Amino acid sequence: MQPRKNPTPESPLDKPRPPAQKPPMPNAAETPANLLDEAKARSLAKDFGLKGDEFDRVLAILGRTPSMTELGIFSVMWSEHCSYKSSRVWLKELPTKAPWVIHGPGENAGVIDIGDGLAAIFKMESHNHPSFIEPYQGAATGVGGILRDVFTMGARPIANLNALRFGDVNHPRTKQILDGVVRGIGGYGNCVGVPTVGGEVNFHPAYNGNPLVNAMTVGIARKDRIFLSAAAGIGNPVVYVGSKTGRDGIHGATMASAEFSEDAEEKRPTVQIGDPFAEKLLIEACLELMETDAIVAIQDMGAAGLTSSSVEMAGKGGVGIELIMDNVPQREEGMSAYEMMLSESQERMLMVLKPGQEHVAQAIFEKWELDFAIIGHLTDTGRITLRHKGILEADIPLAPLESEAPLYRRPTTETPKQPLLEAASVADPVGIGAALKTLLASPDLCSRRWIWDQYDSTVGGQTVRRPGAADAAIVKLEDSPRALAMTTDVTPRYVAADPEVGGAQAVVETWRNITATGAKPLAITDNMNFGNPERPEIMGQFAAAIRGMAAACRALDYPVVSGNVSLYNETRGNVANPVSILPTPAIGGVGVIEDARQATGIAPQPGHDIILLGETRGHLGQSIWLREIAGREEGAPPPVDLEAERRNGDFVRENILAGRIAACHDLADGGLLVALAEMALAADLGLAIEPAPAGTPAHAFWYGEDQARYLCATANPDALLEAAKAAGIPATRIAKVTGNKALALPGHPAISLDELRAAHEGTLPALMADR
Repeated sequence: MQPRKNPTPESPLDKPRPPAQKPPMPNAAETPANLLDEAKARSLAKDFGLKGDEFDRVLAILGRTPSMTELGIFSVMWSEHCSYKSSRVWLKELPTKAPWVIHGPGENAGVIDIGDGLAAIFKMESHNHPSFIEPYQGAATGVGGILRDVFTMGARPIANLNALRFGDVNHPRTKQILDGVVRGIGGYGNCVGVPTVGGEVNFHPAYNGNPLVNAMTVGIARKDRIFLSAAAGIGNPVVYVGSKTGRDGIHGATMASAEFSEDAEEKRPTVQIGDPFAEKLLIEACLELMETDAIVAIQDMGAAGLTSSSVEMAGKGGVGIELIMDNVPQREEGMSAYEMMLSESQERMLMVLKPGQEHVAQAIFEKWELDFAIIGHLTDTGRITLRHKGILEADIPLAPLESEAPLYRRPTTETPKQPLLEAASVADPVGIGAALKTLLASPDLCSRRWIWDQYDSTVGGQTVRRPGAADAAIVKLEDSPRALAMTTDVTPRYVAADPEVGGAQAVVETWRNITATGAKPLAITDNMNFGNPERPEIMGQFAAAIRGMAAACRALDYPVVSGNVSLYNETRGNVANPVSILPTPAIGGVGVIEDARQATGIAPQPGHDIILLGETRGHLGQSIWLREIAGREEGAPPPVDLEAERRNGDFVRENILAGRIAACHDLADGGLLVALAEMALAADLGLAIEPAPAGTPAHAFWYGEDQARYLCATANPDALLEAAKAAGIPATRIAKVTGNKALALPGHPAISLDELRAAHEGTLPALMADR
């Protein structure tokens, strides 16, 4: 798909689509009260993030100037965060269908068939800007929001994961933000009773002014009891349930659609406040009501709150909606319709119920001590109308609100290709053993135990593999031998160097991690974190990453079923040139294994041989070794061979399920020797390691980050090597598990596991000790 020649940031992809035919509206002559004069409205529109031509479109749709409430509705619904106006054109390139996909993008979360009449429902979503402004509440409400996306579809959440990015560990705010985010994730997830079973954490100066907090939830539902959001039934009651509405989070969606400047702290009132205990009650009340036949449609009040939930539900259903704002449960006095519509107070849901079922729902929500209020009904007008204290506050046609929303094909500039870095051109300044200790203690490779220990990873009693024990988390289904495998991954330095290769690698890394447990990868969710889309180089990164992701998904039969786009992740500060994050398309993958007892971890057993599967060429470009040891960040990222990924991964999974592989670890950041050390540390057993082959520089062989590779521990190495040879997969015996608690590498002094463990596990506690 090629961009139009010489586009401008404000140029729409196509001419605005004609508005849908408006249904008859009996009160069409009625005009909302308190219309803004055009100059005031135009000024406010700019403050709310609407561009001049977008505001002109608002005037054309309404045929007049808007009221304050109407302007607020347009501004949040047409924000980047809600409308995806810069990304929709590219997201269409992602494959979203497969025989096991029940619902792909477009609903609150993606839904896949996992057999036995069950479905897995999952999604990942960002809470980046709020977490910079107020780390604890920003992260906590990110967890709460993604939980609601999942249980609003009828699923009981069984696991949380996350993907986190922080700035340089020496930056003055990094420790504060890391501490607040981790406490927020743990505080909310632990209280609500959903285990946090996996995730990833990395550090880079590019995130100094804009950390990334991406939260993922996985839930389980009956395949025949999945609830959708499209409203239906003229006259049906519209019901508000959950917590009361306050003034927190007003214009949160607009704030999330703009880059930061030095006044970011002043945006604290736009950050929502979470209550995990109320969320737990809301989960139980909603799931109880879902056992009845009362619900027609249901939607979480997430970004843009009551505005997005009401507009999207009515819009998807092709109906109108009238709301009486006086009936909205409020926790603060004197709230205006504008404030109630744009509030992002947490733990709230909007429902359409079947007539006559209101008393059933009310009894359930009152039992759980939650608010229940009938705040409106569906109409045949095709419009959203709001009344407050007897005054008409808003009257907007719904179809044009969606059909004439901005849609841009932003100009793109391709990221220049970096040359392949020849390993022989990079000297080893410290030696193999010293490099291993340095790498295992580095911020990107050190143990995350300090973080994991703040999360309850076993609440519910179904967690089979805890964080650090396997390449993907394993959570067993109740009353079934079956389990789900889940993981999150992306390597932003690869994406920055080559967005297309990096986008593909992010997908295959999740596929490998799930495969390394013996599970079959089924689908992904994504969280596309990028800078300002109005900068051609940023939009070029986005478009290329999508191409790479799409190619990998197609090659692996691994469709995208849900996701989130977070743009404007950059900081302007006091400098003329903005500082953008590294492009970070975080991927969350989900797979299934028929028998949880077959799931492998990374810890081998005494006497096992470890076989290296996949080709090793010693690719040092963009590697952790190159950055941490040689002090360089350059070169092309490792190439991704999608045919080899599929072939090698299918072989590994087949042999795990056949019992020929007892432990497995995919190779990623840090390369071969780091992965061997991680297996040894997990088992608390030593390894007798084979020497590096002749012809490849030793540091490149041990620390290169070539893809499509696995370390497989086996009690029958000859059979595995013979099977790999028959399958055309490079394989070699690389180590033998011993009991001496040291890594023995020919030609080098033995490396004590105790030394490695101290280096590996000491970094984060030492960093956070004086926070």
